[in-house]
Amino acid sequence: MKKEVKKVVLAYSGGLDTSVILKWLQDEYNCEVVTFTADIGQGEEVEPARAKAISLGIKPENIYIEDLREEFVRDYVFPMFRANAIYEGEYLLGTSIARPLIAKRQAEIARITGADAVSHGATGKGNDQVRFEMGYLGQNSALTIIAPWREWDLNSREKLLAYAAEHGIKIEMSGKKSPYSMDANLLHISYEGGILEDPAAEPEESMWRWTVSPQNAPDEPEYIEIGYEKGDPVSLNGKALSPAVMLEQLNIIAGRHGIGRADIVENRFVGMKSRGCYETPGGTIMIKAHRAIESLTLDREEAHLKDELMPRYAKLIYNGFWFAPEREMLQAAIDKTQQNVRGTVRLKLYKGNVMVVGRSSDLSLFNPEYCTFEEDSVYDQKDAGGFIKLNALRFIIAGKARKNK
Repeated sequence: MKKEVKKVVLAYSGGLDTSVILKWLQDEYNCEVVTFTADIGQGEEVEPARAKAISLGIKPENIYIEDLREEFVRDYVFPMFRANAIYEGEYLLGTSIARPLIAKRQAEIARITGADAVSHGATGKGNDQVRFEMGYLGQNSALTIIAPWREWDLNSREKLLAYAAEHGIKIEMSGKKSPYSMDANLLHISYEGGILEDPAAEPEESMWRWTVSPQNAPDEPEYIEIGYEKGDPVSLNGKALSPAVMLEQLNIIAGRHGIGRADIVENRFVGMKSRGCYETPGGTIMIKAHRAIESLTLDREEAHLKDELMPRYAKLIYNGFWFAPEREMLQAAIDKTQQNVRGTVRLKLYKGNVMVVGRSSDLSLFNPEYCTFEEDSVYDQKDAGGFIKLNALRFIIAGKARKNK
């Protein structure tokens, strides 16, 4: 039984899936539709979605198109990178971190427009349905959530195209269609489906869109410097940049050096394994640089505890728990560690590699007087003998006990 819905806010791209969903919502739920298109740096024009929505009968006042690039990087990507978050050792969480922002803004637009429902285009097999809906419920649990892929039988591109033709929905078919399911934002672009469903098959070089092949990258390395304040990158080669512009510039620089490709088999929250390929050029540089500046400015135990917390933090984001109190608790702890994380990191970029070649900070805990291999006057090496013996005391006692058996 479908719940009665008066007005629904749809996460709308203007593409095939969401255009079909828009019409389907009008017909199946007989409700008013509000479209929300978020620009989070996906690299495509978002304004055409306005004309598309109008052609499908949406009132101009019910069309929301918003530039969220700065908010996305400042309030979502940067906090995640303060944690050095990586899921299962490889995935930089590019899709995962975008969903809570879209869900939050959808819920806000529902409040503004008096809508009683929200809808998304995520399938019933993937993680995004969880991420969107956890976001909605975290903002307003009274909203009805409509997930068409869990209700309809339009479970193939051919069926979607047939539905569009039957209902007069114009679908632009410009150029050759990619065989992959792709999702992009300012942090990354992902590829799934097609030959990638065979984990043994190497993707074609033509699949990659943001990065050159490392072997075709420049034969000369490029050096860059990133300045940090409170754990966030704030300048590139001495020039202050906003969060979104910083990531945008690093994407360009890293892309031309073939940096940021990943080919992963990951464990989805819903229980299956999936194979995906990702390009995260600027993010790959940022996480390398961040760890470098932390290596100077974090206390040993602080750094080690932070590394222990990171997999849990990354898993929360991957599984859609951005708004959960445990994620916010971890974020507060992580952000506390970042108060003294400032300075400059120098990096060498060469044929797919990011190498840290220098780091400096006025708050550095690195003291050459203590760690030098030359003669010093501050450290008595004889003290190490007692330190070692006290740490080994339990081994000594256990060894004596074994001899008495």
